Amino acid sequence: MGFRQAIMLLALALPALLAGSSRADDYTQESLRLGADYLRWQTSERNSSRPTGPTTSQPPPREPTPSPSDASPRRPADVATRANIAPAYGRQVNAGDSAPIGDVSLAQLEETAQRCNPVLVQAAARVEAARGEWLQAGLYPNPRTGYVASEINDEHQAGQQGAFFGQEIVTGGKLQRSRDAAAQVVRQAECALAAERCRVLSDVRRAFYDALVAQRSVELTDQLVRIGNEGVRAAESLQKAKEVSRVDVLQARIEADSARILAEKSHNRHQAAWRTLAAVTGAGDMQPARLCGEIQDGLVRWTWEDALQHVLCDSPTLAESQAGVARAQAVLARECAGRIPNVDLQATMQYDNATRDAIAGVQAGVALPWFNRNQGNIRRAEADLSAAQADVRRVTLDLQQRLAAAFEQYQNARYQVEKYAAEIMPNAQASLDLVATGYRHGEFNYTAMLTAQRTFFQVNLAYLEAIRDLRSASVAIDGNLLSDSLQQR
Repeated sequence: MGFRQAIMLLALALPALLAGSSRADDYTQESLRLGADYLRWQTSERNSSRPTGPTTSQPPPREPTPSPSDASPRRPADVATRANIAPAYGRQVNAGDSAPIGDVSLAQLEETAQRCNPVLVQAAARVEAARGEWLQAGLYPNPRTGYVASEINDEHQAGQQGAFFGQEIVTGGKLQRSRDAAAQVVRQAECALAAERCRVLSDVRRAFYDALVAQRSVELTDQLVRIGNEGVRAAESLQKAKEVSRVDVLQARIEADSARILAEKSHNRHQAAWRTLAAVTGAGDMQPARLCGEIQDGLVRWTWEDALQHVLCDSPTLAESQAGVARAQAVLARECAGRIPNVDLQATMQYDNATRDAIAGVQAGVALPWFNRNQGNIRRAEADLSAAQADVRRVTLDLQQRLAAAFEQYQNARYQVEKYAAEIMPNAQASLDLVATGYRHGEFNYTAMLTAQRTFFQVNLAYLEAIRDLRSASVAIDGNLLSDSLQQR
Protein backbone atom coordinates (compact mmCIF):
# COMPACT_ATOMS: atom_id res chain seq x y z
CA MET A 1 0.00 0.00 0.00
CA GLY A 2 1.55 3.33 -1.04
CA PHE A 3 1.37 6.80 0.47
CA ARG A 4 -1.67 7.77 -1.59
CA GLN A 5 -3.69 4.74 -0.51
CA ALA A 6 -2.71 5.19 3.12
CA ILE A 7 -3.75 8.84 3.04
CA MET A 8 -7.07 7.95 1.41
CA LEU A 9 -7.66 5.36 4.11
CA LEU A 10 -6.96 7.86 6.86
CA ALA A 11 -9.08 10.51 5.17
CA LEU A 12 -12.04 8.17 4.81
CA ALA A 13 -11.76 7.29 8.49
CA LEU A 14 -11.56 10.93 9.53
CA PRO A 15 -15.29 11.67 10.04
CA ALA A 16 -15.64 8.84 12.52
CA LEU A 17 -12.41 9.78 14.24
CA LEU A 18 -13.40 13.41 14.55
CA ALA A 19 -16.68 12.28 16.04
CA GLY A 20 -14.95 10.98 19.14
CA SER A 21 -12.37 8.25 18.44
CA SER A 22 -8.92 8.87 19.86
CA ARG A 23 -7.08 5.99 18.20
CA ALA A 24 -5.88 8.06 15.24
CA ASP A 25 -3.99 10.32 17.63
CA ASP A 26 -1.75 7.50 18.91
CA TYR A 27 0.76 7.64 16.10
CA THR A 28 0.65 11.44 16.08
CA GLN A 29 1.49 11.59 19.76
CA GLU A 30 4.22 8.95 19.35
CA SER A 31 5.87 10.92 16.53
CA LEU A 32 5.74 14.16 18.46
CA ARG A 33 7.19 12.40 21.51
CA LEU A 34 10.10 11.11 19.42
CA GLY A 35 10.68 14.60 18.11
CA ALA A 36 10.64 16.07 21.60
CA ASP A 37 13.05 13.39 22.82
CA TYR A 38 15.45 14.17 20.02
CA LEU A 39 15.26 17.91 20.72
CA ARG A 40 16.09 17.25 24.38
CA TRP A 41 19.04 15.07 23.33
CA GLN A 42 20.22 17.72 20.86
CA THR A 43 20.03 20.46 23.51
CA SER A 44 21.94 18.39 26.06
CA GLU A 45 24.62 17.58 23.48
CA ARG A 46 25.07 21.22 22.57
CA ASN A 47 25.42 22.21 26.22
CA SER A 48 27.91 19.47 27.00
CA SER A 49 31.59 19.39 26.14
CA ARG A 50 32.73 17.90 22.85
CA PRO A 51 32.40 14.13 23.09
CA THR A 52 35.05 11.69 22.17
CA GLY A 53 34.59 8.35 20.50
CA PRO A 54 33.27 5.51 22.62
CA THR A 55 35.86 3.33 24.29
CA THR A 56 35.71 -0.02 25.97
CA SER A 57 37.55 -1.14 29.02
CA GLN A 58 38.42 -4.79 29.18
CA PRO A 59 40.77 -6.88 31.30
CA PRO A 60 44.26 -7.29 29.84
CA PRO A 61 44.80 -10.29 27.58
CA ARG A 62 46.28 -13.42 29.05
CA GLU A 63 49.94 -13.65 28.13
CA PRO A 64 51.77 -16.95 27.64
CA THR A 65 54.26 -18.05 30.23
CA PRO A 66 56.87 -16.70 30.02
CA SER A 67 55.50 -13.48 28.45
CA PRO A 68 56.57 -12.24 25.00
CA SER A 69 59.15 -9.54 24.58
CA ASP A 70 58.11 -5.98 25.22
CA ALA A 71 59.89 -4.80 22.10
CA SER A 72 56.60 -4.52 20.18
CA PRO A 73 54.98 -1.13 19.48
CA ARG A 74 52.49 0.02 22.06
CA ARG A 75 49.64 0.73 19.65
CA PRO A 76 48.73 -2.88 18.74
CA ALA A 77 49.07 -3.98 22.33
CA ASP A 78 46.86 -1.14 23.59
CA VAL A 79 44.10 -1.78 21.09
CA ALA A 80 44.20 -5.52 21.62
CA THR A 81 44.03 -5.01 25.38
CA ARG A 82 41.02 -2.72 25.17
CA ALA A 83 39.18 -5.09 22.88
CA ASN A 84 40.12 -8.36 24.54
CA ILE A 85 37.16 -10.50 25.54
CA ALA A 86 36.71 -12.58 28.64
CA PRO A 87 37.49 -16.29 28.16
CA ALA A 88 33.88 -17.41 27.81
CA TYR A 89 33.86 -17.95 24.06
CA GLY A 90 33.62 -21.69 24.10
CA ARG A 91 30.55 -21.72 26.32
CA GLN A 92 27.79 -23.98 25.05
CA VAL A 93 24.58 -22.22 24.03
CA ASN A 94 21.73 -23.71 26.02
CA ALA A 95 17.99 -23.22 26.10
CA GLY A 96 18.25 -20.51 28.71
CA ASP A 97 20.47 -18.46 26.41
CA SER A 98 18.08 -18.63 23.48
CA ALA A 99 14.81 -17.99 25.30
CA PRO A 100 14.84 -14.47 26.75
CA ILE A 101 12.21 -13.69 29.35
CA GLY A 102 10.46 -10.32 29.20
CA ASP A 103 11.73 -7.30 27.30
CA VAL A 104 15.18 -7.63 25.73
CA SER A 105 17.66 -4.78 25.80
CA LEU A 106 20.62 -4.06 23.57
CA ALA A 107 23.03 -4.70 26.45
CA GLN A 108 21.62 -8.22 26.93
CA LEU A 109 22.00 -9.01 23.25
CA GLU A 110 25.58 -7.72 23.18
CA GLU A 111 26.46 -9.88 26.18
CA THR A 112 24.88 -12.91 24.49
CA ALA A 113 26.80 -12.24 21.27
CA GLN A 114 30.13 -12.07 23.11
CA ARG A 115 29.42 -15.45 24.67
CA CYS A 116 27.84 -17.29 21.76
CA ASN A 117 29.01 -15.88 18.43
CA PRO A 118 31.27 -18.49 16.78
CA VAL A 119 33.34 -15.80 15.05
CA LEU A 120 34.71 -14.72 18.41
CA VAL A 121 35.41 -18.34 19.34
CA GLN A 122 37.46 -18.72 16.15
CA ALA A 123 39.37 -15.49 16.70
CA ALA A 124 40.14 -16.41 20.31
CA ALA A 125 41.40 -19.82 19.17
CA ARG A 126 43.74 -18.11 16.70
CA VAL A 127 45.15 -16.03 19.54
CA GLU A 128 45.85 -19.19 21.52
CA ALA A 129 47.49 -20.78 18.47
CA ALA A 130 49.73 -17.73 18.07
CA ARG A 131 50.70 -17.91 21.73
CA GLY A 132 51.64 -21.54 21.23
CA GLU A 133 53.86 -20.57 18.31
CA TRP A 134 55.48 -17.89 20.46
CA LEU A 135 56.22 -20.44 23.15
CA GLN A 136 57.70 -22.88 20.65
CA ALA A 137 59.86 -20.25 18.94
CA GLY A 138 62.00 -19.65 22.04
CA LEU A 139 62.66 -23.23 23.07
CA TYR A 140 66.29 -24.35 23.06
CA PRO A 141 67.33 -27.34 20.88
CA ASN A 142 67.30 -30.68 22.66
CA PRO A 143 70.65 -32.34 23.47
CA ARG A 144 71.68 -35.49 21.62
CA THR A 145 73.00 -38.73 23.05
CA GLY A 146 73.87 -42.14 21.63
CA TYR A 147 76.18 -45.12 21.42
CA VAL A 148 79.66 -44.97 19.88
CA ALA A 149 82.18 -47.77 19.18
CA SER A 150 85.54 -47.88 17.43
CA GLU A 151 88.45 -50.32 16.80
CA ILE A 152 86.09 -53.25 17.08
CA ASN A 153 87.83 -56.67 16.73
CA ASP A 154 91.25 -55.06 16.94
CA GLU A 155 93.51 -57.84 18.31
CA HIS A 156 90.32 -59.83 18.72
CA GLN A 157 89.03 -57.39 21.31
CA ALA A 158 85.72 -55.52 21.57
CA GLY A 159 87.54 -52.30 20.95
CA GLN A 160 86.48 -48.97 22.37
CA GLN A 161 82.88 -48.87 23.52
CA GLY A 162 81.02 -45.91 25.01
CA ALA A 163 78.48 -43.10 24.64
CA PHE A 164 78.41 -39.57 23.29
CA PHE A 165 76.53 -36.42 24.26
CA GLY A 166 75.99 -33.46 21.92
CA GLN A 167 74.39 -30.01 22.13
CA GLU A 168 73.85 -27.26 19.56
CA ILE A 169 74.70 -23.83 21.00
CA VAL A 170 72.48 -21.16 19.47
CA THR A 171 74.41 -17.94 18.95
CA GLY A 172 73.55 -14.37 18.00
CA GLY A 173 70.40 -14.18 20.15
CA LYS A 174 68.44 -16.08 17.50
CA LEU A 175 65.97 -17.58 19.97
CA GLN A 176 65.07 -14.24 21.49
CA ARG A 177 64.68 -12.65 18.08
CA SER A 178 62.49 -15.54 16.95
CA ARG A 179 60.36 -15.05 20.01
CA ASP A 180 60.19 -11.29 19.34
CA ALA A 181 58.80 -12.00 15.87
CA ALA A 182 56.32 -14.53 17.28
CA ALA A 183 55.22 -11.99 19.88
CA GLN A 184 54.11 -9.67 17.09
CA VAL A 185 52.13 -12.50 15.55
CA VAL A 186 50.35 -12.76 18.90
CA ARG A 187 49.66 -9.02 18.78
CA GLN A 188 48.25 -9.35 15.28
CA ALA A 189 45.97 -12.16 16.39
CA GLU A 190 44.79 -10.10 19.35
CA CYS A 191 44.06 -7.16 17.05
CA ALA A 192 42.17 -9.50 14.73
CA LEU A 193 40.14 -10.62 17.74
CA ALA A 194 39.41 -6.98 18.57
CA ALA A 195 38.32 -6.38 14.97
CA GLU A 196 35.96 -9.35 15.07
CA ARG A 197 34.51 -8.07 18.31
CA CYS A 198 33.85 -4.68 16.69
CA ARG A 199 32.19 -6.42 13.75
CA VAL A 200 29.99 -8.54 15.99
CA LEU A 201 28.90 -5.62 18.17
CA SER A 202 28.25 -3.40 15.15
CA ASP A 203 26.15 -6.11 13.53
CA VAL A 204 24.22 -6.69 16.75
CA ARG A 205 23.54 -2.97 17.20
CA ARG A 206 22.49 -2.45 13.60
CA ALA A 207 20.25 -5.53 13.67
CA PHE A 208 18.80 -4.44 17.01
CA TYR A 209 17.75 -1.04 15.70
CA ASP A 210 16.42 -2.55 12.47
CA ALA A 211 14.33 -4.93 14.55
CA LEU A 212 13.23 -2.06 16.78
CA VAL A 213 12.10 -0.07 13.74
CA ALA A 214 10.32 -3.17 12.43
CA GLN A 215 8.63 -3.53 15.81
CA ARG A 216 7.41 0.06 15.55
CA SER A 217 6.23 -0.62 12.00
CA VAL A 218 4.16 -3.55 13.23
CA GLU A 219 2.52 -1.32 15.81
CA LEU A 220 1.85 1.34 13.18
CA THR A 221 0.42 -1.01 10.56
CA ASP A 222 -1.78 -2.71 13.15
CA GLN A 223 -3.08 0.73 14.00
CA LEU A 224 -3.67 1.40 10.29
CA VAL A 225 -5.74 -1.78 10.10
CA ARG A 226 -7.91 -0.53 12.94
CA ILE A 227 -8.24 2.86 11.26
CA GLY A 228 -9.10 1.12 7.98
CA ASN A 229 -11.89 -0.81 9.65
CA GLU A 230 -13.21 2.38 11.19
CA GLY A 231 -12.93 4.05 7.77
CA VAL A 232 -15.14 1.36 6.23
CA ARG A 233 -17.75 1.87 8.92
CA ALA A 234 -17.52 5.65 8.50
CA ALA A 235 -17.93 5.39 4.72
CA GLU A 236 -20.96 3.13 5.12
CA SER A 237 -22.52 5.60 7.56
CA LEU A 238 -21.86 8.48 5.19
CA GLN A 239 -23.44 6.50 2.33
CA LYS A 240 -26.59 5.98 4.38
CA ALA A 241 -26.65 9.73 5.00
CA LYS A 242 -26.34 10.32 1.21
CA GLU A 243 -23.06 12.18 1.68
CA VAL A 244 -20.81 9.75 -0.26
CA SER A 245 -21.44 7.27 -3.06
CA ARG A 246 -20.98 3.49 -3.14
CA VAL A 247 -17.68 4.06 -4.94
CA ASP A 248 -16.30 5.64 -1.77
CA VAL A 249 -17.46 2.66 0.27
CA LEU A 250 -15.77 0.23 -2.12
CA GLN A 251 -12.63 2.33 -2.04
CA ALA A 252 -12.65 2.26 1.76
CA ARG A 253 -12.91 -1.53 1.73
CA ILE A 254 -10.05 -1.76 -0.79
CA GLU A 255 -7.89 0.45 1.38
CA ALA A 256 -8.76 -1.58 4.49
CA ASP A 257 -7.72 -4.78 2.74
CA SER A 258 -4.54 -3.07 1.56
CA ALA A 259 -3.82 -2.12 5.15
CA ARG A 260 -4.16 -5.76 6.17
CA ILE A 261 -1.65 -6.72 3.45
CA LEU A 262 0.73 -4.03 4.68
CA ALA A 263 0.32 -5.29 8.24
CA GLU A 264 1.13 -8.84 7.14
CA LYS A 265 4.27 -7.60 5.36
CA SER A 266 5.30 -5.67 8.45
CA HIS A 267 4.90 -8.76 10.61
CA ASN A 268 6.99 -10.78 8.14
CA ARG A 269 9.64 -8.07 8.09
CA HIS A 270 9.73 -8.06 11.88
CA GLN A 271 10.24 -11.82 11.90
CA ALA A 272 13.07 -11.53 9.36
CA ALA A 273 14.71 -8.73 11.37
CA TRP A 274 14.51 -10.79 14.54
CA ARG A 275 15.98 -13.85 12.82
CA THR A 276 18.86 -11.70 11.57
CA LEU A 277 19.37 -10.40 15.10
CA ALA A 278 19.37 -13.93 16.47
CA ALA A 279 21.93 -15.02 13.88
CA VAL A 280 24.45 -12.25 14.60
CA THR A 281 24.16 -12.86 18.34
CA GLY A 282 25.11 -16.50 17.80
CA ALA A 283 21.84 -17.89 19.21
CA GLY A 284 19.97 -18.83 16.07
CA ASP A 285 17.05 -20.42 17.92
CA MET A 286 16.43 -17.39 20.12
CA GLN A 287 12.69 -16.78 20.29
CA PRO A 288 11.27 -13.34 19.43
CA ALA A 289 10.62 -11.00 22.32
CA ARG A 290 9.75 -7.37 22.70
CA LEU A 291 12.73 -5.05 22.36
CA CYS A 292 13.08 -2.23 24.81
CA GLY A 293 14.83 1.04 24.08
CA GLU A 294 14.62 4.06 21.83
CA ILE A 295 16.41 4.38 18.51
CA GLN A 296 17.79 7.80 19.42
CA ASP A 297 19.25 6.74 22.79
CA GLY A 298 23.01 6.89 23.15
CA LEU A 299 23.69 8.84 19.98
CA VAL A 300 27.07 10.55 19.84
CA ARG A 301 27.25 13.92 18.14
CA TRP A 302 30.26 13.45 15.88
CA THR A 303 32.36 16.02 14.12
CA TRP A 304 34.65 15.03 11.27
CA GLU A 305 37.74 15.61 13.39
CA ASP A 306 36.39 13.52 16.29
CA ALA A 307 35.26 10.70 14.01
CA LEU A 308 38.58 10.60 12.15
CA GLN A 309 40.58 10.62 15.37
CA HIS A 310 38.38 7.88 16.81
CA VAL A 311 38.80 5.62 13.78
CA LEU A 312 42.54 6.17 13.38
CA CYS A 313 43.30 5.78 17.10
CA ASP A 314 40.98 2.89 17.95
CA SER A 315 40.72 0.91 14.72
CA PRO A 316 41.92 -2.66 15.36
CA THR A 317 42.59 -3.17 11.65
CA LEU A 318 45.08 -0.30 11.67
CA ALA A 319 46.60 -1.64 14.88
CA GLU A 320 46.96 -5.05 13.25
CA SER A 321 48.75 -3.47 10.30
CA GLN A 322 51.09 -1.61 12.66
CA ALA A 323 51.82 -4.87 14.44
CA GLY A 324 52.70 -6.28 11.04
CA VAL A 325 55.44 -3.65 10.72
CA ALA A 326 56.85 -4.61 14.13
CA ARG A 327 56.73 -8.26 13.13
CA ALA A 328 58.58 -7.56 9.87
CA GLN A 329 61.25 -5.65 11.80
CA ALA A 330 61.67 -8.55 14.22
CA VAL A 331 61.89 -11.04 11.35
CA LEU A 332 64.57 -8.92 9.67
CA ALA A 333 66.58 -8.84 12.91
CA ARG A 334 66.23 -12.61 13.18
CA GLU A 335 67.45 -13.16 9.61
CA CYS A 336 70.42 -10.88 10.18
CA ALA A 337 71.32 -12.90 13.27
CA GLY A 338 71.12 -16.00 11.07
CA ARG A 339 74.45 -15.06 9.50
CA ILE A 340 76.19 -16.09 12.72
CA PRO A 341 76.66 -19.87 12.69
CA ASN A 342 75.69 -22.00 15.65
CA VAL A 343 78.30 -24.04 17.54
CA ASP A 344 77.95 -27.81 17.68
CA LEU A 345 79.55 -29.40 20.76
CA GLN A 346 80.00 -33.13 21.39
CA ALA A 347 81.64 -35.12 24.17
CA THR A 348 82.37 -38.85 24.21
CA MET A 349 83.21 -41.33 26.96
CA GLN A 350 84.58 -44.80 25.97
CA TYR A 351 86.17 -47.87 27.54
CA ASP A 352 89.15 -49.49 25.77
CA ASN A 353 88.84 -53.24 26.21
CA ALA A 354 92.41 -53.80 25.04
CA THR A 355 94.17 -51.52 27.50
CA ARG A 356 91.43 -51.47 30.13
CA ASP A 357 91.54 -47.63 30.06
CA ALA A 358 88.73 -45.05 30.07
CA ILE A 359 88.97 -42.64 27.13
CA ALA A 360 87.27 -39.20 26.83
CA GLY A 361 86.87 -37.09 23.71
CA VAL A 362 85.56 -33.61 22.84
CA GLN A 363 84.47 -32.18 19.49
CA ALA A 364 83.43 -28.62 18.55
CA GLY A 365 82.38 -27.44 15.11
CA VAL A 366 80.82 -24.51 13.26
CA ALA A 367 79.60 -23.99 9.71
CA LEU A 368 81.82 -21.67 7.75
CA PRO A 369 79.69 -18.90 6.18
CA TRP A 370 81.52 -18.81 2.89
CA PHE A 371 78.69 -19.38 0.42
CA ASN A 372 75.52 -19.10 2.46
CA ARG A 373 75.38 -16.02 4.61
CA ASN A 374 71.57 -16.01 4.73
CA GLN A 375 71.57 -13.17 2.22
CA GLY A 376 68.44 -14.39 0.42
CA ASN A 377 66.33 -14.49 3.57
CA ILE A 378 67.62 -11.07 4.59
CA ARG A 379 66.62 -9.63 1.24
CA ARG A 380 63.16 -11.16 1.52
CA ALA A 381 62.73 -9.80 5.05
CA GLU A 382 63.69 -6.30 3.89
CA ALA A 383 61.09 -6.46 1.13
CA ASP A 384 58.46 -7.70 3.62
CA LEU A 385 59.24 -4.78 5.92
CA SER A 386 58.81 -2.29 3.08
CA ALA A 387 55.48 -3.88 2.15
CA ALA A 388 54.29 -3.83 5.78
CA GLN A 389 55.10 -0.14 6.11
CA ALA A 390 53.19 0.61 2.92
CA ASP A 391 50.25 -1.42 4.22
CA VAL A 392 49.92 0.88 7.25
CA ARG A 393 49.58 3.83 4.89
CA ARG A 394 47.09 1.91 2.74
CA VAL A 395 44.91 0.97 5.71
CA THR A 396 44.97 4.58 6.96
CA LEU A 397 43.80 5.93 3.62
CA ASP A 398 41.21 3.18 3.27
CA LEU A 399 39.74 4.06 6.67
CA GLN A 400 39.63 7.73 5.73
CA GLN A 401 37.93 6.93 2.44
CA ARG A 402 35.26 4.74 4.01
CA LEU A 403 34.74 7.21 6.84
CA ALA A 404 34.04 9.97 4.31
CA ALA A 405 31.03 8.05 2.96
CA ALA A 406 29.78 7.07 6.42
CA PHE A 407 30.17 10.61 7.74
CA GLU A 408 28.28 12.04 4.77
CA GLN A 409 25.38 9.73 5.59
CA TYR A 410 25.65 10.73 9.24
CA GLN A 411 25.64 14.46 8.45
CA ASN A 412 22.68 14.20 6.08
CA ALA A 413 20.65 12.12 8.50
CA ARG A 414 21.50 14.33 11.46
CA TYR A 415 20.50 17.49 9.57
CA GLN A 416 17.23 15.88 8.51
CA VAL A 417 16.43 14.70 12.03
CA GLU A 418 17.17 18.12 13.50
CA LYS A 419 15.11 19.88 10.83
CA TYR A 420 12.16 17.55 11.19
CA ALA A 421 12.21 17.62 14.99
CA ALA A 422 12.63 21.39 15.32
CA GLU A 423 10.50 22.75 12.49
CA ILE A 424 8.84 20.43 10.01
CA MET A 425 7.01 18.10 12.41
CA PRO A 426 5.64 20.87 14.65
CA ASN A 427 4.50 22.78 11.55
CA ALA A 428 2.89 19.67 10.07
CA GLN A 429 1.11 19.00 13.36
CA ALA A 430 -0.10 22.58 13.64
CA SER A 431 -1.31 22.54 10.04
CA LEU A 432 -3.19 19.29 10.58
CA ASP A 433 -4.81 20.61 13.75
CA LEU A 434 -5.95 23.79 12.02
CA VAL A 435 -7.34 21.99 9.00
CA ALA A 436 -9.05 19.37 11.17
CA THR A 437 -10.74 22.08 13.25
CA GLY A 438 -11.77 23.97 10.13
CA TYR A 439 -13.06 20.80 8.48
CA ARG A 440 -15.17 20.04 11.54
CA HIS A 441 -16.72 23.52 11.32
CA GLY A 442 -17.12 23.40 7.55
CA GLU A 443 -14.37 25.94 6.81
CA PHE A 444 -12.20 23.52 4.75
CA ASN A 445 -13.26 21.02 2.14
CA TYR A 446 -12.35 17.37 1.80
CA THR A 447 -9.37 18.13 -0.48
CA ALA A 448 -7.76 20.44 2.06
CA MET A 449 -8.13 17.83 4.77
CA LEU A 450 -6.63 15.18 2.50
CA THR A 451 -3.66 17.41 1.70
CA ALA A 452 -2.95 18.14 5.36
CA GLN A 453 -3.28 14.47 6.28
CA ARG A 454 -0.97 13.43 3.43
CA THR A 455 1.65 16.01 4.45
CA PHE A 456 1.60 14.96 8.08
CA PHE A 457 1.87 11.27 7.22
CA GLN A 458 4.78 11.79 4.83
CA VAL A 459 6.60 13.97 7.37
CA ASN A 460 6.36 11.27 10.03
CA LEU A 461 7.60 8.57 7.69
CA ALA A 462 10.50 10.72 6.54
CA TYR A 463 11.40 11.56 10.14
CA LEU A 464 11.44 7.89 11.14
CA GLU A 465 13.58 7.02 8.11
CA ALA A 466 16.01 9.84 8.95
CA ILE A 467 16.45 8.56 12.52
CA ARG A 468 17.08 5.08 11.18
CA ASP A 469 19.75 6.40 8.78
CA LEU A 470 21.30 8.43 11.59
CA ARG A 471 21.51 5.38 13.82
CA SER A 472 23.00 3.26 11.04
CA ALA A 473 25.72 5.82 10.30
CA SER A 474 26.45 6.35 13.99
CA VAL A 475 26.81 2.59 14.55
CA ALA A 476 29.24 2.40 11.63
CA ILE A 477 31.45 5.16 13.08
CA ASP A 478 31.23 3.77 16.62
CA GLY A 479 32.27 0.36 15.31
CA ASN A 480 35.35 1.64 13.45
CA LEU A 481 33.63 0.97 10.08
CA LEU A 482 33.64 -2.79 10.73
CA SER A 483 30.65 -5.03 9.97
CA ASP A 484 29.62 -8.34 8.36
CA SER A 485 31.01 -10.48 11.15
CA LEU A 486 29.67 -13.76 9.78
CA GLN A 487 31.31 -13.33 6.37
CA GLN A 488 34.31 -15.61 5.93
CA ARG A 489 37.62 -13.76 5.52
